[in-house]
Amino acid sequence: MKLDDEVHHSSEDISDLVLSDVVSALHRRLKVSHEFDIPYIAGYSRNAMTIYIDRHLPRTIRWRGKDVRLEPFLVCHEIVEKTLLDNLRLHYLHAHQIASRIERDAVKAAGLTWRHYQGVNKGHEKAIDEEQLRGVPGELDLTPYKDLKDYPLLRRLVQASQ
Repeated sequence: MKLDDEVHHSSEDISDLVLSDVVSALHRRLKVSHEFDIPYIAGYSRNAMTIYIDRHLPRTIRWRGKDVRLEPFLVCHEIVEKTLLDNLRLHYLHAHQIASRIERDAVKAAGLTWRHYQGVNKGHEKAIDEEQLRGVPGELDLTPYKDLKDYPLLRRLVQASQ
C-alpha cells in the first residue's frame, strides 16, 4: 500500500480522524501474536516486527453495545515505545510514558473512555503477572524488564523462553 493511500483524513491541527489513520497504518506494518504469556499485557520482538499480546487478554471490550478491538491501541503503544527505545535510546519509563499518552489519545479518538479501557487492561494485568509463564517468545525484547530492574520476572521470562 502506498503511503498516500493510508491518509484518509488531513489536518494540520490535532485530529481524532488523522490519529485513527495513524493507528491503522501502524497496525498494518506489523505481525501481531496472541499465542504467548506476556507480562505487562503486551510487548515486542527485538526486531520490532512483531507485537505480542498476552494470550489471556480478551480481544475485544464491550462499549455502548458494540465490541471494540483492543489490539490496535496496544499495537500503537508498543511500536511507539519500541521506536523511542531503539531510535532515541530513551529509558523504558520515558518511552512508556509517551507511548501511554498516544495510546490514551487513540482510545479516546475511537470514542471510548480511557477509564473503561484501562479498567479492562488493569483487570487482567495482575493475573497475567502472577501466572505460571509457559510460553514466552524467544524474540521478546526484555528491555522493559531490565530497565525496571524486575529481575525475578526477568529470570522467569528467560527460563520460559528456552
